Amino acid sequence: MKLQALPFLAAALAVGLSGCAGFDDPGPVSWHSTDAQPRVLRGGPKLQCVPYARDNSGVGIWGDAYTWWDKAAGRFERTSAPEPGSVMVMKSYNNAQRGHVAVVRRVVNDREIVVDHANWLNGGEISLDNPVMDVSEDNDWSEVRVWYAPGGHYGGRVYQVQGFILGPDGSQRMAAR
Repeated sequence: MKLQALPFLAAALAVGLSGCAGFDDPGPVSWHSTDAQPRVLRGGPKLQCVPYARDNSGVGIWGDAYTWWDKAAGRFERTSAPEPGSVMVMKSYNNAQRGHVAVVRRVVNDREIVVDHANWLNGGEISLDNPVMDVSEDNDWSEVRVWYAPGGHYGGRVYQVQGFILGPDGSQRMAAR
């Protein structure tokens, strides 16, 4: 084989192997298109996501986060699209008896929102101005990645979203902030 063919073979091999890469999982994305300044507040009283969401959204539901979607039926408007002040209801990635709720601060575009929530990092902290990216194939907010503030990137785990619960009178507390 001639030495002149080696660069061509190396390029062909690289292109061929690139097909093995996981294009469906981009890994950590270290940027977001928002002007959000994600921050984590510690040092105050330790909070869970449920009382934080209830106090900051006007959605008066009690009980574990994984029960909120069903408890909202007939009491609050439920939607598949985020709105400022609505509560995003997420399923746990590995346990049907767990979930998470977060309050939508603002809608950035059709694929990104910014939320405020508590205990995302499991320390009772409050996470503010936290970007969330819709990664669902149908662009329907059924699957999301959440910004991981300590690492400065979107987390690698994809979470299932049940939907968004709107406030009781359509007025959104977070939107007024």
